Amino acid sequence: MIPDVSQALSWLEAHPQALKGIRRGIERETLRVNPDGSLATTGHPESLGAALTHRWITTDFAEALLEFITPVDDNIEHLMAFLRDIHRHVARELGDERMWPFSMPCFIESGQDIELAQYGSSNVGRLKTLYREGLKNRYGALMQVISGIHYNFSLPMTFWQERLGVTDTQSGKEAISAGYFKLIRNYYRFGWVIPYLFGASPAICSSFLKGRETDLPFEYTEGGLCYLPYATSLRLSDLGYTNKSQSNLGITFNDLSTYVQGVKKAIRTPSAEYAEMGVKKDGKYLQLNTNVLQIENELYAPIRPKRVTKSGETPSDALMRSGIEYIEVRSLDVNPFSPVGIDATQARFLDLFLVWCALADAPEMNSDELLCTRKNWNRVILEGRKPGQTIGIGCDDQRQPLASVGNALFADLNRVAQVMDNQNGDHLYQDVCKELVAAFDDPELTYSARILKDLKQQGVGNLGLELAEKYRQMLVSEPLEVLDESALMAEQDGSWQRQRTLETSDKLSFEEYLAANAGSSNE
Repeated sequence: MIPDVSQALSWLEAHPQALKGIRRGIERETLRVNPDGSLATTGHPESLGAALTHRWITTDFAEALLEFITPVDDNIEHLMAFLRDIHRHVARELGDERMWPFSMPCFIESGQDIELAQYGSSNVGRLKTLYREGLKNRYGALMQVISGIHYNFSLPMTFWQERLGVTDTQSGKEAISAGYFKLIRNYYRFGWVIPYLFGASPAICSSFLKGRETDLPFEYTEGGLCYLPYATSLRLSDLGYTNKSQSNLGITFNDLSTYVQGVKKAIRTPSAEYAEMGVKKDGKYLQLNTNVLQIENELYAPIRPKRVTKSGETPSDALMRSGIEYIEVRSLDVNPFSPVGIDATQARFLDLFLVWCALADAPEMNSDELLCTRKNWNRVILEGRKPGQTIGIGCDDQRQPLASVGNALFADLNRVAQVMDNQNGDHLYQDVCKELVAAFDDPELTYSARILKDLKQQGVGNLGLELAEKYRQMLVSEPLEVLDESALMAEQDGSWQRQRTLETSDKLSFEEYLAANAGSSNE
Protein backbone atom coordinates (compact mmCIF):
# COMPACT_ATOMS: atom_id res chain seq x y z
CA MET A 1 0.00 0.00 0.00
CA ILE A 2 2.37 2.73 1.23
CA PRO A 3 5.95 2.27 2.51
CA ASP A 4 6.40 1.18 6.10
CA VAL A 5 7.60 4.43 7.68
CA SER A 6 7.25 3.32 11.29
CA GLN A 7 10.99 3.27 12.04
CA ALA A 8 11.56 6.66 10.45
CA LEU A 9 8.60 8.12 12.34
CA SER A 10 9.96 6.72 15.59
CA TRP A 11 13.31 8.36 14.77
CA LEU A 12 11.52 11.66 14.15
CA GLU A 13 9.65 11.42 17.45
CA ALA A 14 13.00 10.93 19.17
CA HIS A 15 14.55 13.89 17.28
CA PRO A 16 11.76 16.48 17.12
CA GLN A 17 14.26 19.35 16.87
CA ALA A 18 15.18 18.06 13.39
CA LEU A 19 12.17 19.88 11.92
CA LYS A 20 12.82 23.21 13.62
CA GLY A 21 13.32 25.82 10.91
CA ILE A 22 11.52 24.50 7.82
CA ARG A 23 11.64 27.25 5.19
CA ARG A 24 9.00 28.00 2.59
CA GLY A 25 8.17 30.43 -0.17
CA ILE A 26 5.13 30.88 -2.41
CA GLU A 27 4.74 31.94 -6.04
CA ARG A 28 1.18 32.76 -7.11
CA GLU A 29 0.05 33.42 -10.69
CA THR A 30 -3.17 35.23 -11.62
CA LEU A 31 -4.59 36.81 -14.76
CA ARG A 32 -5.69 40.43 -14.83
CA VAL A 33 -9.25 40.64 -16.16
CA ASN A 34 -11.65 43.43 -17.08
CA PRO A 35 -14.90 44.05 -15.15
CA ASP A 36 -16.76 41.93 -17.75
CA GLY A 37 -14.42 38.97 -17.20
CA SER A 38 -12.45 39.31 -20.44
CA LEU A 39 -8.67 39.21 -20.48
CA ALA A 40 -7.09 42.60 -19.77
CA THR A 41 -5.22 44.05 -22.75
CA THR A 42 -3.42 46.76 -20.81
CA GLY A 43 0.29 46.55 -20.09
CA HIS A 44 1.70 45.57 -16.72
CA PRO A 45 0.87 48.60 -14.51
CA GLU A 46 3.89 50.89 -14.19
CA SER A 47 2.85 51.72 -10.63
CA LEU A 48 3.65 48.12 -9.66
CA GLY A 49 7.29 48.55 -10.64
CA ALA A 50 9.47 46.88 -13.27
CA ALA A 51 8.44 43.27 -13.84
CA LEU A 52 12.02 42.37 -14.81
CA THR A 53 13.60 43.36 -11.51
CA HIS A 54 10.87 43.65 -8.84
CA ARG A 55 11.47 41.15 -6.05
CA TRP A 56 7.81 40.43 -5.26
CA ILE A 57 5.63 41.43 -8.23
CA THR A 58 6.42 40.28 -11.77
CA THR A 59 4.77 38.67 -14.78
CA ASP A 60 4.92 35.14 -16.11
CA PHE A 61 4.11 34.33 -19.75
CA ALA A 62 1.89 37.28 -20.64
CA GLU A 63 1.63 40.96 -19.78
CA ALA A 64 -1.73 40.14 -18.18
CA LEU A 65 -0.37 37.21 -16.14
CA LEU A 66 0.78 38.53 -12.78
CA GLU A 67 3.13 36.53 -10.59
CA PHE A 68 3.64 37.27 -6.89
CA ILE A 69 6.73 35.96 -5.10
CA THR A 70 7.22 35.91 -1.33
CA PRO A 71 10.60 35.92 0.38
CA VAL A 72 11.66 32.70 2.07
CA ASP A 73 10.00 32.39 5.48
CA ASP A 74 10.10 29.97 8.42
CA ASN A 75 6.70 31.09 9.78
CA ILE A 76 3.51 30.17 7.91
CA GLU A 77 1.39 32.99 9.39
CA HIS A 78 3.98 35.59 8.43
CA LEU A 79 4.37 34.03 4.97
CA MET A 80 0.62 34.17 4.32
CA ALA A 81 0.41 37.74 5.63
CA PHE A 82 3.21 38.82 3.29
CA LEU A 83 1.46 37.20 0.33
CA ARG A 84 -1.80 38.87 1.30
CA ASP A 85 -0.06 42.25 1.58
CA ILE A 86 1.18 41.89 -2.00
CA HIS A 87 -2.41 41.15 -3.07
CA ARG A 88 -3.74 44.11 -1.05
CA HIS A 89 -1.27 46.46 -2.70
CA VAL A 90 -1.90 45.16 -6.23
CA ALA A 91 -5.71 45.25 -5.78
CA ARG A 92 -5.42 48.96 -5.00
CA GLU A 93 -3.26 49.63 -8.06
CA LEU A 94 -5.36 47.76 -10.65
CA GLY A 95 -8.18 50.30 -10.96
CA ASP A 96 -11.18 48.55 -12.50
CA GLU A 97 -9.28 45.36 -13.26
CA ARG A 98 -9.57 42.26 -11.09
CA MET A 99 -7.46 39.21 -10.35
CA TRP A 100 -8.93 36.03 -11.84
CA PRO A 101 -9.58 33.49 -9.06
CA PHE A 102 -9.19 30.26 -11.09
CA SER A 103 -6.28 28.32 -12.59
CA MET A 104 -7.97 27.89 -15.96
CA PRO A 105 -8.29 31.10 -17.99
CA CYS A 106 -11.22 33.44 -18.28
CA PHE A 107 -13.11 33.76 -21.56
CA ILE A 108 -10.60 34.51 -24.32
CA GLU A 109 -11.93 35.22 -27.78
CA SER A 110 -10.80 32.97 -30.61
CA GLY A 111 -7.75 34.54 -32.21
CA GLN A 112 -7.39 37.18 -29.49
CA ASP A 113 -3.81 38.34 -29.31
CA ILE A 114 -2.31 37.54 -25.92
CA GLU A 115 0.55 39.99 -25.48
CA LEU A 116 3.77 38.39 -24.31
CA ALA A 117 5.35 39.72 -21.13
CA GLN A 118 7.57 42.71 -21.86
CA TYR A 119 10.73 43.41 -19.86
CA GLY A 120 12.29 46.48 -21.45
CA SER A 121 15.14 46.98 -23.89
CA SER A 122 17.99 45.22 -22.07
CA ASN A 123 19.39 42.05 -23.61
CA VAL A 124 18.25 39.97 -20.64
CA GLY A 125 14.77 41.47 -20.87
CA ARG A 126 14.50 40.86 -24.61
CA LEU A 127 15.74 37.30 -24.12
CA LYS A 128 12.96 36.63 -21.60
CA THR A 129 10.33 37.86 -24.07
CA LEU A 130 11.84 35.82 -26.91
CA TYR A 131 11.74 32.70 -24.73
CA ARG A 132 8.02 33.33 -24.31
CA GLU A 133 7.67 33.79 -28.07
CA GLY A 134 9.11 30.29 -28.38
CA LEU A 135 6.65 28.92 -25.83
CA LYS A 136 3.75 30.51 -27.73
CA ASN A 137 4.88 29.06 -31.05
CA ARG A 138 5.61 25.63 -29.59
CA TYR A 139 2.59 25.09 -27.36
CA GLY A 140 0.11 27.88 -28.01
CA ALA A 141 -0.63 30.96 -25.92
CA LEU A 142 -3.73 29.55 -24.22
CA MET A 143 -1.80 26.82 -22.43
CA GLN A 144 0.66 29.41 -21.19
CA VAL A 145 -1.95 31.57 -19.43
CA ILE A 146 -3.02 28.74 -17.14
CA SER A 147 -2.23 29.81 -13.57
CA GLY A 148 -0.92 27.86 -10.62
CA ILE A 149 0.73 28.00 -7.23
CA HIS A 150 4.33 26.97 -6.63
CA TYR A 151 5.35 26.02 -3.09
CA ASN A 152 9.07 26.18 -2.37
CA PHE A 153 10.19 24.02 0.55
CA SER A 154 13.45 23.24 2.29
CA LEU A 155 14.23 21.13 5.31
CA PRO A 156 16.49 22.71 7.96
CA MET A 157 20.16 21.83 8.15
CA THR A 158 19.47 20.23 11.54
CA PHE A 159 17.33 17.60 9.77
CA TRP A 160 20.19 16.53 7.53
CA GLN A 161 22.70 16.67 10.36
CA GLU A 162 20.56 14.46 12.59
CA ARG A 163 19.35 12.15 9.81
CA LEU A 164 22.48 11.79 7.67
CA GLY A 165 25.31 12.90 9.93
CA VAL A 166 26.48 15.66 7.58
CA THR A 167 28.26 18.67 9.05
CA ASP A 168 27.67 21.40 6.45
CA THR A 169 25.94 21.97 3.13
CA GLN A 170 29.04 21.86 0.92
CA SER A 171 30.68 18.69 2.23
CA GLY A 172 27.24 17.12 2.58
CA LYS A 173 25.87 18.24 -0.79
CA GLU A 174 25.77 14.74 -2.30
CA ALA A 175 24.03 13.23 0.74
CA ILE A 176 21.56 16.12 1.07
CA SER A 177 20.80 16.02 -2.65
CA ALA A 178 20.23 12.27 -2.42
CA GLY A 179 17.80 12.96 0.42
CA TYR A 180 15.88 15.46 -1.66
CA PHE A 181 15.82 13.09 -4.65
CA LYS A 182 14.28 10.46 -2.35
CA LEU A 183 11.63 13.02 -1.46
CA ILE A 184 11.03 13.69 -5.17
CA ARG A 185 10.65 10.00 -6.03
CA ASN A 186 8.05 9.60 -3.28
CA TYR A 187 6.33 12.72 -4.60
CA TYR A 188 6.02 11.08 -8.01
CA ARG A 189 4.60 7.94 -6.40
CA PHE A 190 2.16 9.58 -3.98
CA GLY A 191 1.85 13.24 -4.98
CA TRP A 192 -1.50 12.52 -6.66
CA VAL A 193 -2.90 13.21 -3.19
CA ILE A 194 -2.40 16.94 -3.91
CA PRO A 195 -4.78 17.17 -6.91
CA TYR A 196 -7.15 14.80 -5.12
CA LEU A 197 -7.49 17.12 -2.13
CA PHE A 198 -6.81 20.52 -3.69
CA GLY A 199 -7.41 20.21 -7.42
CA ALA A 200 -9.82 23.01 -8.31
CA SER A 201 -10.09 22.85 -12.09
CA PRO A 202 -12.63 20.10 -12.87
CA ALA A 203 -14.19 22.33 -15.53
CA ILE A 204 -13.16 24.86 -18.17
CA CYS A 205 -14.72 27.57 -20.30
CA SER A 206 -15.62 26.17 -23.73
CA SER A 207 -13.52 28.92 -25.34
CA PHE A 208 -10.45 27.06 -24.10
CA LEU A 209 -11.24 24.10 -26.38
CA LYS A 210 -11.67 26.02 -29.62
CA GLY A 211 -9.27 24.64 -32.19
CA ARG A 212 -7.96 21.97 -29.82
CA GLU A 213 -8.42 18.25 -30.24
CA THR A 214 -9.37 16.20 -27.21
CA ASP A 215 -10.87 12.77 -26.67
CA LEU A 216 -11.90 13.57 -23.09
CA PRO A 217 -15.60 12.73 -22.55
CA PHE A 218 -16.69 16.23 -21.56
CA GLU A 219 -20.17 17.04 -20.38
CA TYR A 220 -21.57 20.49 -21.15
CA THR A 221 -23.93 22.97 -19.58
CA GLU A 222 -26.05 25.44 -21.51
CA GLY A 223 -23.83 28.24 -20.25
CA GLY A 224 -20.75 26.90 -22.06
CA LEU A 225 -19.15 25.01 -19.17
CA CYS A 226 -17.15 21.89 -20.11
CA TYR A 227 -16.52 19.50 -17.25
CA LEU A 228 -15.71 15.94 -16.27
CA PRO A 229 -18.00 14.82 -13.43
CA TYR A 230 -15.21 13.26 -11.32
CA ALA A 231 -12.20 15.37 -12.43
CA THR A 232 -10.00 17.20 -9.97
CA SER A 233 -7.43 19.20 -11.98
CA LEU A 234 -7.73 19.64 -15.74
CA ARG A 235 -4.83 22.06 -15.36
CA LEU A 236 -2.59 19.04 -14.74
CA SER A 237 -4.08 16.95 -17.56
CA ASP A 238 -2.73 16.62 -21.09
CA LEU A 239 -5.16 19.40 -21.95
CA GLY A 240 -3.47 21.72 -19.47
CA TYR A 241 0.04 22.65 -18.48
CA THR A 242 1.88 19.55 -19.66
CA ASN A 243 3.93 18.54 -22.67
CA LYS A 244 3.74 15.00 -24.03
CA SER A 245 6.86 15.46 -26.16
CA GLN A 246 8.95 15.79 -22.98
CA SER A 247 7.81 12.47 -21.53
CA ASN A 248 10.47 10.50 -23.43
CA LEU A 249 13.45 12.59 -22.37
CA GLY A 250 14.49 9.90 -19.89
CA ILE A 251 15.31 12.36 -17.09
CA THR A 252 15.40 10.54 -13.75
CA PHE A 253 15.65 11.61 -10.11
CA ASN A 254 18.11 9.13 -8.65
CA ASP A 255 21.28 11.21 -8.24
CA LEU A 256 22.58 14.67 -8.94
CA SER A 257 24.89 13.95 -11.86
CA THR A 258 22.49 11.84 -13.93
CA TYR A 259 19.67 14.32 -13.36
CA VAL A 260 21.81 17.26 -14.50
CA GLN A 261 23.16 15.23 -17.46
CA GLY A 262 19.58 14.49 -18.53
CA VAL A 263 18.52 18.13 -18.36
CA LYS A 264 21.64 19.35 -20.20
CA LYS A 265 21.12 16.73 -22.90
CA ALA A 266 17.56 17.97 -23.44
CA ILE A 267 18.67 21.56 -24.04
CA ARG A 268 21.30 20.34 -26.54
CA THR A 269 19.15 17.78 -28.40
CA PRO A 270 17.79 19.06 -31.73
CA SER A 271 14.07 18.71 -32.40
CA ALA A 272 12.94 17.99 -35.96
CA GLU A 273 9.59 19.62 -35.22
CA TYR A 274 11.09 22.85 -33.91
CA ALA A 275 13.77 22.87 -36.61
CA GLU A 276 11.00 22.91 -39.20
CA MET A 277 9.60 26.01 -37.47
CA GLY A 278 13.00 27.68 -37.62
CA VAL A 279 14.57 30.27 -35.34
CA LYS A 280 13.66 33.23 -37.54
CA LYS A 281 11.04 34.05 -40.16
CA ASP A 282 11.03 37.23 -42.21
CA GLY A 283 13.64 38.69 -39.88
CA LYS A 284 11.57 38.02 -36.73
CA TYR A 285 12.73 35.62 -34.03
CA LEU A 286 10.33 32.72 -33.40
CA GLN A 287 12.20 30.90 -30.60
CA LEU A 288 15.56 30.86 -28.85
CA ASN A 289 16.75 27.71 -30.63
CA THR A 290 15.40 24.52 -32.19
CA ASN A 291 16.31 22.12 -29.39
CA VAL A 292 13.84 19.98 -27.42
CA LEU A 293 14.07 22.56 -24.61
CA GLN A 294 14.96 26.18 -25.29
CA ILE A 295 16.21 26.54 -21.71
CA GLU A 296 16.05 24.34 -18.62
CA ASN A 297 12.89 25.91 -17.20
CA GLU A 298 10.92 24.72 -20.19
CA LEU A 299 11.01 21.25 -18.62
CA TYR A 300 7.49 20.76 -17.25
CA ALA A 301 7.45 18.70 -14.09
CA PRO A 302 5.19 18.45 -11.03
CA ILE A 303 8.22 19.04 -8.80
CA ARG A 304 11.71 20.45 -9.36
CA PRO A 305 15.00 20.33 -7.44
CA LYS A 306 16.33 23.88 -7.10
CA ARG A 307 19.17 26.07 -5.87
CA VAL A 308 19.37 29.85 -5.98
CA THR A 309 21.52 30.73 -8.97
CA LYS A 310 24.37 33.18 -9.18
CA SER A 311 24.50 35.79 -11.96
CA GLY A 312 24.88 34.08 -15.34
CA GLU A 313 24.52 30.61 -13.86
CA THR A 314 22.04 28.03 -15.15
CA PRO A 315 19.83 26.09 -12.70
CA SER A 316 21.68 22.82 -13.37
CA ASP A 317 25.11 24.45 -12.93
CA ALA A 318 23.92 25.80 -9.58
CA LEU A 319 22.86 22.29 -8.56
CA MET A 320 26.23 20.83 -9.55
CA ARG A 321 28.04 23.61 -7.66
CA SER A 322 26.38 23.14 -4.28
CA GLY A 323 23.64 20.52 -4.53
CA ILE A 324 19.89 20.82 -3.98
CA GLU A 325 18.88 23.69 -1.71
CA TYR A 326 15.09 23.35 -1.89
CA ILE A 327 12.33 21.77 -3.94
CA GLU A 328 9.58 23.49 -5.89
CA VAL A 329 6.13 21.86 -5.73
CA ARG A 330 4.24 22.74 -8.92
CA SER A 331 1.01 20.69 -8.66
CA LEU A 332 -1.21 23.15 -6.81
CA ASP A 333 -4.16 24.70 -8.59
CA VAL A 334 -5.12 28.22 -7.58
CA ASN A 335 -7.43 27.86 -4.57
CA PRO A 336 -10.65 29.68 -5.55
CA PHE A 337 -11.80 29.73 -1.93
CA SER A 338 -8.90 32.00 -0.91
CA PRO A 339 -8.36 35.62 -2.01
CA VAL A 340 -4.64 34.87 -2.34
CA GLY A 341 -4.94 31.50 -4.11
CA ILE A 342 -3.63 29.36 -1.24
CA ASP A 343 -4.25 29.10 2.50
CA ALA A 344 -2.43 28.01 5.64
CA THR A 345 -4.21 24.64 5.69
CA GLN A 346 -2.67 23.76 2.34
CA ALA A 347 0.76 24.99 3.43
CA ARG A 348 0.66 22.86 6.57
CA PHE A 349 -0.46 19.80 4.61
CA LEU A 350 2.42 20.26 2.17
CA ASP A 351 4.86 20.53 5.09
CA LEU A 352 3.58 17.24 6.50
CA PHE A 353 3.51 15.44 3.18
CA LEU A 354 6.98 16.58 2.10
CA VAL A 355 8.49 15.60 5.45
CA TRP A 356 6.84 12.18 5.02
CA CYS A 357 8.31 11.95 1.50
CA ALA A 358 11.76 12.69 2.93
CA LEU A 359 11.39 9.97 5.58
CA ALA A 360 9.81 7.12 3.57
CA ASP A 361 11.95 4.65 1.66
CA ALA A 362 11.97 5.36 -2.08
CA PRO A 363 13.65 2.82 -4.37
CA GLU A 364 15.35 4.33 -7.38
CA MET A 365 13.17 4.76 -10.47
CA ASN A 366 14.11 4.48 -14.12
CA SER A 367 12.33 6.55 -16.76
CA ASP A 368 9.79 3.78 -17.46
CA GLU A 369 8.81 3.67 -13.78
CA LEU A 370 8.45 7.45 -13.74
CA LEU A 371 6.06 7.21 -16.69
CA CYS A 372 4.20 4.49 -14.82
CA THR A 373 3.51 6.84 -11.90
CA ARG A 374 1.77 9.15 -14.37
CA LYS A 375 -1.06 6.61 -14.65
CA ASN A 376 -2.05 7.23 -11.05
CA TRP A 377 -1.82 10.99 -11.49
CA ASN A 378 -4.00 10.84 -14.61
CA ARG A 379 -6.52 8.62 -12.87
CA VAL A 380 -6.87 11.15 -10.05
CA ILE A 381 -6.73 14.19 -12.34
CA LEU A 382 -9.52 12.97 -14.64
CA GLU A 383 -11.73 10.92 -12.31
CA GLY A 384 -10.29 11.04 -8.81
CA ARG A 385 -13.72 11.34 -7.15
CA LYS A 386 -15.24 8.41 -9.01
CA PRO A 387 -16.93 6.02 -6.55
CA GLY A 388 -14.67 3.08 -5.78
CA GLN A 389 -11.66 4.70 -7.46
CA THR A 390 -8.44 2.72 -7.08
CA ILE A 391 -4.75 3.57 -7.17
CA GLY A 392 -2.01 1.45 -8.71
CA ILE A 393 0.77 0.21 -6.45
CA GLY A 394 3.99 -0.15 -8.43
CA CYS A 395 4.14 -0.82 -12.16
CA ASP A 396 2.49 -4.25 -12.11
CA ASP A 397 -0.87 -2.45 -11.81
CA GLN A 398 -1.89 -4.00 -8.52
CA ARG A 399 -4.68 -1.74 -7.34
CA GLN A 400 -5.82 -0.54 -3.93
CA PRO A 401 -8.85 1.58 -3.09
CA LEU A 402 -7.81 5.25 -3.19
CA ALA A 403 -9.61 5.89 0.10
CA SER A 404 -7.64 3.13 1.85
CA VAL A 405 -4.30 4.46 0.62
CA GLY A 406 -5.29 8.00 1.62
CA ASN A 407 -6.35 6.98 5.11
CA ALA A 408 -3.13 4.99 5.63
CA LEU A 409 -1.05 7.95 4.47
CA PHE A 410 -2.83 10.28 6.89
CA ALA A 411 -2.20 7.91 9.78
CA ASP A 412 1.50 8.56 9.16
CA LEU A 413 1.02 12.28 8.56
CA ASN A 414 -0.74 12.62 11.88
CA ARG A 415 2.36 11.32 13.66
CA VAL A 416 4.46 13.93 11.86
CA ALA A 417 1.84 16.51 12.83
CA GLN A 418 2.14 15.60 16.52
CA VAL A 419 5.90 16.19 16.39
CA MET A 420 5.49 19.56 14.70
CA ASP A 421 2.68 20.66 17.00
CA ASN A 422 4.72 19.71 20.06
CA GLN A 423 7.53 21.90 18.75
CA ASN A 424 5.14 24.81 18.17
CA GLY A 425 3.04 24.37 21.32
CA ASP A 426 -0.29 24.14 19.46
CA HIS A 427 -2.36 21.60 17.48
CA LEU A 428 -2.65 23.29 14.07
CA TYR A 429 -1.01 20.51 12.06
CA GLN A 430 -3.16 17.84 13.71
CA ASP A 431 -6.24 19.94 12.97
CA VAL A 432 -5.26 19.95 9.29
CA CYS A 433 -5.05 16.15 9.34
CA LYS A 434 -8.49 15.83 10.91
CA GLU A 435 -10.00 18.22 8.39
CA LEU A 436 -8.47 16.75 5.23
CA VAL A 437 -8.57 13.03 5.92
CA ALA A 438 -12.37 13.19 5.85
CA ALA A 439 -12.22 13.85 2.08
CA PHE A 440 -11.14 10.26 1.41
CA ASP A 441 -14.36 8.86 2.80
CA ASP A 442 -16.42 11.74 1.40
CA PRO A 443 -15.05 13.04 -1.94
CA GLU A 444 -17.67 15.81 -1.87
CA LEU A 445 -15.39 17.59 0.61
CA THR A 446 -12.61 17.99 -1.96
CA TYR A 447 -12.00 21.38 -3.55
CA SER A 448 -12.93 20.05 -6.99
CA ALA A 449 -16.33 18.76 -5.86
CA ARG A 450 -17.13 21.99 -4.03
CA ILE A 451 -16.16 24.30 -6.90
CA LEU A 452 -17.81 22.13 -9.58
CA LYS A 453 -21.12 22.44 -7.79
CA ASP A 454 -20.88 26.24 -7.92
CA LEU A 455 -19.58 26.27 -11.50
CA LYS A 456 -22.48 24.17 -12.78
CA GLN A 457 -24.93 26.57 -11.15
CA GLN A 458 -23.32 29.84 -12.22
CA GLY A 459 -20.86 29.15 -15.04
CA VAL A 460 -17.17 30.04 -15.21
CA GLY A 461 -17.65 33.70 -16.11
CA ASN A 462 -20.29 34.56 -13.55
CA LEU A 463 -18.66 32.71 -10.67
CA GLY A 464 -15.19 33.96 -11.58
CA LEU A 465 -16.37 37.56 -11.65
CA GLU A 466 -18.32 37.18 -8.42
CA LEU A 467 -15.28 35.81 -6.59
CA ALA A 468 -12.91 38.31 -8.22
CA GLU A 469 -15.07 41.23 -7.13
CA LYS A 470 -15.59 39.79 -3.64
CA TYR A 471 -11.84 39.34 -3.13
CA ARG A 472 -11.07 42.76 -4.63
CA GLN A 473 -13.37 44.50 -2.15
CA MET A 474 -11.98 42.43 0.69
CA LEU A 475 -8.34 43.15 -0.17
CA VAL A 476 -8.66 46.90 -0.81
CA SER A 477 -10.45 47.36 2.52
CA GLU A 478 -7.78 45.61 4.58
CA PRO A 479 -4.73 47.37 6.05
CA LEU A 480 -1.24 46.07 5.31
CA GLU A 481 0.10 43.70 7.98
CA VAL A 482 3.83 43.15 7.48
CA LEU A 483 4.71 45.45 4.59
CA ASP A 484 4.14 49.20 4.58
CA GLU A 485 3.71 51.80 1.85
CA SER A 486 7.28 53.05 2.17
CA ALA A 487 8.70 49.54 1.61
CA LEU A 488 6.45 49.05 -1.42
CA MET A 489 7.40 52.42 -2.89
CA ALA A 490 11.10 51.76 -2.28
CA GLU A 491 10.86 48.42 -4.10
CA GLN A 492 8.91 49.98 -6.96
CA ASP A 493 11.46 52.77 -7.43
CA GLY A 494 14.37 50.40 -6.93
CA SER A 495 13.04 47.98 -9.55
CA TRP A 496 12.90 50.71 -12.21
CA GLN A 497 16.41 51.84 -11.32
CA ARG A 498 17.73 48.27 -11.56
CA GLN A 499 16.09 47.85 -14.97
CA ARG A 500 17.58 51.12 -16.26
CA THR A 501 21.01 50.03 -15.04
CA LEU A 502 20.70 46.78 -17.00
CA GLU A 503 19.61 48.66 -20.10
CA THR A 504 22.53 51.10 -20.00
CA SER A 505 25.19 48.51 -19.16
CA ASP A 506 24.73 46.21 -22.17
CA LYS A 507 27.94 45.94 -24.20
CA LEU A 508 26.79 43.35 -26.78
CA SER A 509 24.20 43.62 -29.51
CA PHE A 510 21.15 41.43 -28.94
CA GLU A 511 22.31 39.04 -31.68
CA GLU A 512 25.71 38.68 -30.01
CA TYR A 513 24.07 38.23 -26.60
CA LEU A 514 21.68 35.64 -27.99
CA ALA A 515 24.50 33.67 -29.60
CA ALA A 516 26.32 33.60 -26.27
CA ASN A 517 23.30 32.77 -24.09
CA ALA A 518 20.53 31.00 -26.06
CA GLY A 519 20.00 27.56 -24.57
CA SER A 520 21.90 28.27 -21.37
CA SER A 521 20.07 31.28 -19.94
CA ASN A 522 18.27 31.23 -16.62
CA GLU A 523 14.59 32.20 -16.50
